[in-house]
Amino acid sequence: MKVLVTAASKHGSTAEIAEAIAEEIRAGGHVVVVRPLPGGDVDGFDAVVLGSSVYLGRWLKEATDFVRRHGPELRRRRVWLFSSGPVGDLPRPGDQAVDVSEVERATGAAGHAVFAGRLDRSRLTFGEKAIVLSLRAPEGDFRDWTAIHDWATFVATDLRSSSAPAQP
Repeated sequence: MKVLVTAASKHGSTAEIAEAIAEEIRAGGHVVVVRPLPGGDVDGFDAVVLGSSVYLGRWLKEATDFVRRHGPELRRRRVWLFSSGPVGDLPRPGDQAVDVSEVERATGAAGHAVFAGRLDRSRLTFGEKAIVLSLRAPEGDFRDWTAIHDWATFVATDLRSSSAPAQP
């Protein structure tokens, strides 16, 4: 299966997650192309893994614009979503760190995973620093690489076993 892994990443942390996901899916026997957002289309791909950094509970505009532009095409493919951005402890089950219900509906996604992110104040703009300070967000790298690799392995297995798109 030919898989597009694409993500909107403001400061590079989510792009690193996308690369790790691509590596695991490739190890699962798939042909994988990694592209940053915005850009490109989904022609020639059987499946798409789409992710975004999360800021104030929302995906980046590049990711939601991609979904708006390619929604019908995405619905004809197997789609998996991931979000990266909460720092510190992830929300408890039932609590939402990000609302992607509209993206899930538009893409017919098979699933969505939320991964903790990284906060490096030295990479932030003045405005972002002010927001982080007001939210008292902890600085550090909170990404759980084991969870990311396990999820990507699960996705690779799902893609191997699904010969048909998620939605007709």
